[in-house]
Amino acid sequence: MPRSLELGLNRIFRSRWGVAIVLAVIVLAIIGIGRLFAGDDGSQPSLGTASPGPVVSADPKDDDSVIETDPPPSPSTSPGRAQPEAVAYAFASAWADHQNVTPKAWRAQLLPNSTSKLADELDGVEPESVPAERVIGRPSLVPVSETVVNAVVTMDTGKLSLRLISPDGHWRVDGIDWDPA
Repeated sequence: MPRSLELGLNRIFRSRWGVAIVLAVIVLAIIGIGRLFAGDDGSQPSLGTASPGPVVSADPKDDDSVIETDPPPSPSTSPGRAQPEAVAYAFASAWADHQNVTPKAWRAQLLPNSTSKLADELDGVEPESVPAERVIGRPSLVPVSETVVNAVVTMDTGKLSLRLISPDGHWRVDGIDWDPA
């Protein structure tokens, strides 16, 4: 190494200012190389920039009709047909009645309160796979529209959620979901 280079480096590394400048150059080089290879896809804000605050473009007091304050419509049932609560209870009771019964007989007791779509989905289901033994409470209904109702039935080991539809005034279970306790 030439003598002048050796003396220059010796002077730089002996002073605090020299060491600080060398460290600053190294940090800037690392950041520059990182940005060069990372590219700029705009997915992350760069250092030193603040994220923009929310922009209010409407008066919050104005009625935008997004949130309806009207209660949901009451489910409609044809005269002489069972109410959605009764259908949900009957289906849940039949669903939980799976001891000492063949798969065909178990499915047959579900069919009167099921849509054909759900009946096809239940084809091949083994009754032993049902995780509940009995109904504990009455179904709680949440009307979605005049022809769609969600019902939750409390069972001994969890909650059975049922989607009931009534396109013609006759309520039937169209979908089921299980939420273990």
